[in-house]
Amino acid sequence: MHSMYGLRPAVHQAADRLRAAGHEVHVPDLYDGRVVDTPEAGIEIKEEIGRDELLKRAVSAAAPLSQDGLVYAGFSLGAALAQNLALADDKARGLLLMHGTSDMADDASTDIPVQLHVADPDTYEPVDWLNAWYLRMRRAGADVEVYRYPGAGHLFTDPDLPDYDPEAAEQAWAVALTFLAEL
Repeated sequence: MHSMYGLRPAVHQAADRLRAAGHEVHVPDLYDGRVVDTPEAGIEIKEEIGRDELLKRAVSAAAPLSQDGLVYAGFSLGAALAQNLALADDKARGLLLMHGTSDMADDASTDIPVQLHVADPDTYEPVDWLNAWYLRMRRAGADVEVYRYPGAGHLFTDPDLPDYDPEAAEQAWAVALTFLAEL
């Protein structure tokens, strides 16, 4: 699932990287073709569409594919949506979060493996929030790994954004590919 910037070339590049490693990858467009270059424009589209509608679109994209068990993945906003989908899908096989997390119900229950890659520090994912998120995920039963990248920007895997950090991006993708191969 893409970030608040929309289905940018970096998302397609990530999908191609995963496909080259032998994974089947789907990249739904939750913004109906709109792509932006600034956080402000991304927030504007996200708010225009609304959280419930974005989640509905994500569910519609994933539902036809979920019968055999999916590994859900997303970038920032897309990571939050992927987390919501994975926690609601009893057939989910895993969850790969790049740059983002989501709130979750205290009664959530899952035993899926979860991997989070996040900048350190990250203004969108503050340390206190991440610590609380981690504890809630562990209480829910998830097997959680968190990788923090000091000095990287929020969306450090997108080469077309100012946050890009090539070294952190390569480290994150190496770890993520190993995680996915083990699923």
